[in-house]
Amino acid sequence: MRFICFLEASEKYNRNGDTTRVLLEVPTTTNTQEDAMDTFITQYEKQIIGHLTGFDRLVLRGTLRALAVNSGMMSYLWNTGVLLKDCGKLFLDKSKQLKEASCARAHQQDRPVIYLPSPKTNKEQEALKIVERDGVRNGLICILTAVEPCQTYEIYRNRQQKKLELQPRIRKCLFLYHYWIDEIFGFMNARIQSWFPFSIQICLNGREWLGRQMDRVGLRYQRRDNCFPWIDQIDKAQKLMDQQLLTNWPCTLDEIALRLNPEHDAMLAPFREPYYWSTHQSEWATDIMFKSAESLARIYPTLVRGGISVFGSQDVMRFLGKKPHPNFQGEVVSHYGHRTEGIRLKHKLKANSVKIYDKEGSILRIETTVNSPRDFKVYRPKQGDPQGPCSWQRLRTGVADLHRRAQISQASNQRYLDALASIEVDRLLGEVVESVCRPVGWKSQRVRSLRPWSKEDTTLLTIISRGEFNINGFRNRDIRQRIFPGNHDAHTKRRQSAHVSYRIRMLRAHGIIRKVPRTFRYVLTDKGRLIVSAIIQTQHIPITRISALAA
Repeated sequence: MRFICFLEASEKYNRNGDTTRVLLEVPTTTNTQEDAMDTFITQYEKQIIGHLTGFDRLVLRGTLRALAVNSGMMSYLWNTGVLLKDCGKLFLDKSKQLKEASCARAHQQDRPVIYLPSPKTNKEQEALKIVERDGVRNGLICILTAVEPCQTYEIYRNRQQKKLELQPRIRKCLFLYHYWIDEIFGFMNARIQSWFPFSIQICLNGREWLGRQMDRVGLRYQRRDNCFPWIDQIDKAQKLMDQQLLTNWPCTLDEIALRLNPEHDAMLAPFREPYYWSTHQSEWATDIMFKSAESLARIYPTLVRGGISVFGSQDVMRFLGKKPHPNFQGEVVSHYGHRTEGIRLKHKLKANSVKIYDKEGSILRIETTVNSPRDFKVYRPKQGDPQGPCSWQRLRTGVADLHRRAQISQASNQRYLDALASIEVDRLLGEVVESVCRPVGWKSQRVRSLRPWSKEDTTLLTIISRGEFNINGFRNRDIRQRIFPGNHDAHTKRRQSAHVSYRIRMLRAHGIIRKVPRTFRYVLTDKGRLIVSAIIQTQHIPITRISALAA
């Protein structure tokens, strides 16, 4: 029987070491998504029908942690009464038992078990061919087997000490790939290593998951490849997508592991060891659905070119939540390339990345991939003390931190989209500055509008856009010294400083600048760079040229 367990009780135990209380502390992604894309969505709202955010690809790994280390494996042998000289036979017997148990269901259901001579064969394509050939709609598709490198053990004869030793080794063994059309996850696959310590890898797709859920509730949609160009009720689809973060992942993954090896408990008896589940790779995607392929095609080349020419290494670090530091030893790479599904621009910081690409003509996808969670920090209790005080800790690989990956990835997508919104795409000058040309409310106060072509405001905008302020930001004193040059007495300086403070408050209220946390410095926002650039440049265009353009 298939089951997905949702987190219901605040003290229910999570096998990976946390209680579900910790999992439920973080809200689902709907609200964060709404906050994330205000700037970009507002800018192109006439061309956009909606947006959808959630996991795309998830690669999860199951490890028998006690058997994955030398001391644990020796303990297993001691508990089972097996001597090192007899390990070879034990390994062969257990491997045979696993293969037979893993393939039993395929034989019962008359599904094919196919050996692939080359491990480089595209297994997903092979499985899809069988789906098309046999018309599989649900259940097991096939089992594909291939010999691939694995981390396992071998018996080493130490001639100097005249004894046998158990040592970890990289060798080759048979892997069994199970492909299903699952009632919950849709098209998916999982593999198990046929040799000790029987590691598991499960690949899921969040869009496949969503498609099955929308079918379940009768929600209409259009699907192309791995995206949805149109959904009848996008807000309802987003709520379904958010349910992924409420899944009791250890419970769910244990059930999948049991399908891979129904003899797990019997094989390891009396030594009992459950799988520890970790996230090897996560892709968190924000899909912005345009009304037509033409609408996206009009702006996408400019966005890509802008991303290549404008976004530097410090920007990429900021997107991925990393503060620029002079001692940073990593590598920041931006790569532009053509793919089958479209043009892709990828920014990579060590093993993690954020990228943009167009899918199926009308989908703009922003995707953050996390391969190295230790490069991120989250606010949580210490490991082993789920009830203790929270502090900034490294993001863990365990599925207990899967929802935190979602938060980090969503923030990355947000920062990238905000930066894309600042790239000029043949917008009208009136559209660019319109939002700052009217009074706004800020912190319970009314703040005046910006007067773009007045000498006073133009001077201020010119000062804050100076190159030296782009790196370290500016202070009240920096602006005051340039607006009011010369030597002044203390009383005059205080009045001038108050005047500049008022101007800074106006710029903050309009979203042109932001305060650097824990400092007295301010920097231009992406929106501010666009507005300031547009206003300053127009000051230097001759009227004759404007008239010629109008004609």
